[in-house]
Amino acid sequence: MITPEFVQTMARYNVWQNGQLRAALEPLSQDDLTRDRGAFFGSLLGTLNHILWGDAVWMTRFDGGPRFPGAIADSAGLCPTLADWVAERDQMDRRITDWAAALEASVLAGPHRWYSALLGREVEKPMGLLVTHMFNHQTHHRGQVHAMLTGLGAGGPVSDLFLMPD
Repeated sequence: MITPEFVQTMARYNVWQNGQLRAALEPLSQDDLTRDRGAFFGSLLGTLNHILWGDAVWMTRFDGGPRFPGAIADSAGLCPTLADWVAERDQMDRRITDWAAALEASVLAGPHRWYSALLGREVEKPMGLLVTHMFNHQTHHRGQVHAMLTGLGAGGPVSDLFLMPD
């Protein structure tokens, strides 16, 4: 389905996108970041926190490392400030990039089994599908952040994959 090279490209894309978001968000006030804007996870920071939380959940499944406490309903409150989010995001981006660099094609081609708290049962799906889902989840919610930034007049970052610097 997908290759380790694709996963490495998407890990780089994730880092690039988060760096652009950081630059767009830094001029904003705490109120701008935390005001409920009607998105599924409320605010800009709430949505960014949810992406970070989701990445930790998937990475725990993929690499066995730590995840953040709490359930999906708690994810929007993960980091109370942009500085907290930046610190956690940088660590997560390194974790994803390091994992992607060591990923083998045989792992992507095989099944992956985990316990889903959301479904309340064991689940098995193709690993390539799950990795694709993690990156798709990030992109989906970053689109919401882009819309919120645009609504603020702050403008959203460039997100076209083919424009990612080499």
